Amino acid sequence: MSRKKKALRALRLRLVGPAKELVKKDQFGNKYYRVPKHESRAGQIIPERRFVEAVNREAHQYQIGDFPVEWEAWIRKKREDPPTIEEILRNENYREEMKQKVKDVSEKDKLLQAKEYEEGLVAEPSHTQVKGHASAPYYGKKEPSQDPTSTANTFQPGAWMPPGSGSSQKK
Repeated sequence: MSRKKKALRALRLRLVGPAKELVKKDQFGNKYYRVPKHESRAGQIIPERRFVEAVNREAHQYQIGDFPVEWEAWIRKKREDPPTIEEILRNENYREEMKQKVKDVSEKDKLLQAKEYEEGLVAEPSHTQVKGHASAPYYGKKEPSQDPTSTANTFQPGAWMPPGSGSSQKK
């Protein structure tokens, strides 16, 4: 490298900071970059930065789970080294196997529960529908009607009594 290029590179590093470095590309075509730890013009230490450039995505469209878990861990600095394709595929296969095992176990459990219900070993759960809340004054009773029981023409101050009270029954 010539002296002039070295001087320009040193000046750029001093003014702007180091350039981003391509770390790897994943199987979907997303590119993962890092900007190494460096010192700013003011002498401030800038920590390492990691980020991704997604294929066909804008930054505001990013959702958690759009990228392999291993790469997300690397970006969030939960792991030091970037993942390999083999590691990602191995972990993906493992997750698929676990999903299948969970599905099989849940099916076996449903069959076992059905057998226990048929044999009378376990009581079937009751399916009741309760409206309202236990703290409501009408819990378990007929709910009060929202319809008005009188009109403005027949209203007399002090004459109204709640439904079910003794004096309203007498009238």
